[in-house]
Amino acid sequence: MTHLWVRAEQRPNEERVGLTPEGAKALIDAGIKVTVEKSSVRAIPLQGYVDAGCDIAAENSWPTAPAEAIIFGLKELPEDGTPLPHRHIMFGHAFKGQHSGKALLERFRQGGGTLYDLEYLVDESGRRVAAFGYWAGYAGAAVTLKCWAAQQRGEICGPVGVFKDKDSLIADLSSELFALKAPRPTAIVIGALGRVGTGAADLLETMGVIVTKWDMAETANGGPFPEILEHDLFLNCIFARPGTPVFVPQSALTEPRKLTAIGDVACDPDSDYNPVPVYDRATTWDAPALRVAKDPVLDVMAIDNLPSMLPAESSVDYAEQLLPSLLTLGDLGSGVWGRAKATFDENMGN
Repeated sequence: MTHLWVRAEQRPNEERVGLTPEGAKALIDAGIKVTVEKSSVRAIPLQGYVDAGCDIAAENSWPTAPAEAIIFGLKELPEDGTPLPHRHIMFGHAFKGQHSGKALLERFRQGGGTLYDLEYLVDESGRRVAAFGYWAGYAGAAVTLKCWAAQQRGEICGPVGVFKDKDSLIADLSSELFALKAPRPTAIVIGALGRVGTGAADLLETMGVIVTKWDMAETANGGPFPEILEHDLFLNCIFARPGTPVFVPQSALTEPRKLTAIGDVACDPDSDYNPVPVYDRATTWDAPALRVAKDPVLDVMAIDNLPSMLPAESSVDYAEQLLPSLLTLGDLGSGVWGRAKATFDENMGN
């Protein structure tokens, strides 16, 4: 019997989950065994999984799960260097030249396990079957707007946290902007036709921000792109890959510009293909803004688990997208799973 083990997330500020109780019941009805770990932070209560018929395991007990279990989580595992013998479904961040990814792949090499990277679960056309993109863009635009608002007060953006739902986020942000009694900023979103860019543009337009929407056609010439520097905010919603142009070069730090806040929603600062090479590390919930220039000021927002600001909504959305693929876990050798395994093998040099 195929056995899916849903682990508790161990990363701070991570309350999302990739399977809802309704999805778990669908898997069980299809003959798949589902084990769900207890979690002190998961946005969806455990009782729903109990009612669905899932087996319940202790929090963070996945290392001792049966060898045949497929371990399913979202964010990274603890970086303790231990070998990984299981098959894992998660965002590994290991296939785009990320420096930390090399250590993760070595752990799989040592343990003999396999990574089915959620970012590389794609259909026959190469399109991802499930993504948190919309809510990443939505939350990323909100935090970038908070960075701009803090600048208007002569400050740098303070800590951000989880919101009950998007209405709560909008109410909070509206209150902050209203207190400024200043005109709304202008923004440019690159990747505007994708899930991430759509979410970013929706939030900005909801808040009364005028948005310039660019996608592949507008960036096909490879740059430079002086138009980016003529907006108050820039949202990068294109994931780094070979051939991605540089949108904001190092020279922008000292050039005349209107731009004061960058939201790098894609957030790949340690990738060899980073299109925003004015910063070198992700930012955090406690310190969302990294100030990379002072005259004029320029802050970069690059939190890498943005959808967790709205964990319930983003979990339900993502889980609905992913469920059809989870229902095919009994055949890991073909379809989305076969393609993901091939990507893993290629990056392992197999």
